[in-house]
This record gives sequence, structure tokens and C-alpha cells, in this order.
Amino acid sequence: MLTAKQKELLLYIHERIKETGVSPSFDEMKEALDLASKSGIHRLITALEERGFLRRLAHRARALEVLKLPESATPASPAKGRMAFRPAVVGDGRAANDSVPILGKIAAGVPIEAVQNEIGRIVVPPDLAVEGEHFALEVRGDSMIGAGILDGDVVILKRAESAESGDIVVALIDAEEATLKRLRKRGNSIALEAANPAYETRIFGPDRVRIQGKLVAMMRRYS
Repeated sequence: MLTAKQKELLLYIHERIKETGVSPSFDEMKEALDLASKSGIHRLITALEERGFLRRLAHRARALEVLKLPESATPASPAKGRMAFRPAVVGDGRAANDSVPILGKIAAGVPIEAVQNEIGRIVVPPDLAVEGEHFALEVRGDSMIGAGILDGDVVILKRAESAESGDIVVALIDAEEATLKRLRKRGNSIALEAANPAYETRIFGPDRVRIQGKLVAMMRRYS
């Protein structure tokens, strides 16, 4: 049996993860529940962990996973000034089609090794990955900061073998290295363009570059 505040917090976290792909910050939770301090949020989260409703994911900022929801998942009336939310009850706290695999890390800078195997999953808004196959990569480097993509961001990509000039893509170079760059078509050549003047544009023959996916969304964690 959960207290009213424990249930309210659990449903709030669940809905925020569904909407944004990341759990809310302690400040956001404190404000949502109208508590005076973050220590109250710590106590509620600990209680939810002990009861098997929540799990903290190690070594990740703002990383909470909803393991289950209470049998009655209808939220209480929201406090004044807060928007109501409508949690959906699913078997393990998330729907399978609301998440995409994280396939490793991608360089937004000097290319690193090719896309790896699945290392986890990330929840995405239900309407994001409606058509086609999608995957996620964690960004390493700062060459795409001009496009608003920072080191540590998670990018969501739709699998594709071709892209239009100007698209931000994951490109596989010489079947060995993968990088996140803006694609530019220059005659018979392909240019992989950074969004940071500190990095030069690299130009390749078409047989050296394979498109792996096109950027469709980006998610950012705040500690």
C-alpha cells in the first residue's frame, strides 16, 4: 500500500519518462509535489525502491526506472498550477514500442569505432518511433554543438541507407568508423560537415561512406 504522496510521485515520474525519455530532476519532483525540500523527495524515492516500484540506475544522472505501477493508477487531482497527467498502465511500467535500443556511443568529433551492439534501451514518446526502425546512440564530442547536440546527449535515429543533403546522419566510413555529422552532397563526393568551426569538413568518395541512420530526435539528461 502506497501513501498518497508516494503514489503521486510514482505516477509523475512514470509520465515524465514516457513524455521525455528521462526521469525528472529532484527540483522538478519537489515542485510537482509542492514539497518544501528535496529531502522529502529522497525519502519518497527510497520508500518506493523498498516497495519494488522504482529502481535507481547506477552511474547515470537522473536515472530512475519505474518497475511497476499501483493497481489503481488514477492520479489524484493535481495541485493548483500543475497540469494533470494521464499515466498508462503497462506490464513493467513501459510499453515495448515506447523504447528504442541504445547501440553504443557515437563520435561528434573525430570518428570512433563502428556502431556497437545493444547496451540498453531508452524510452521515447509513443508517437516518435511510429514508422520504421529506430535506434539511439550516446554522443561523445563537441563537433555538433552548433546544431544543438552536446557531449552526453542521446540522439534518436531512424535507420536509413540514404539521406538528403543537409540531413544529420550517422555515417559509417570505410566499414570501420562511425560518426555523427551533417551530410552534404558535392557532385560525386560526400562531405561530412561538423557544426563547430574547430573541426574541418571531411570529403569522401561515395563508395567509402554508408548511411546508417538519420537524426529524428535528441534527448538530454540534466543532473
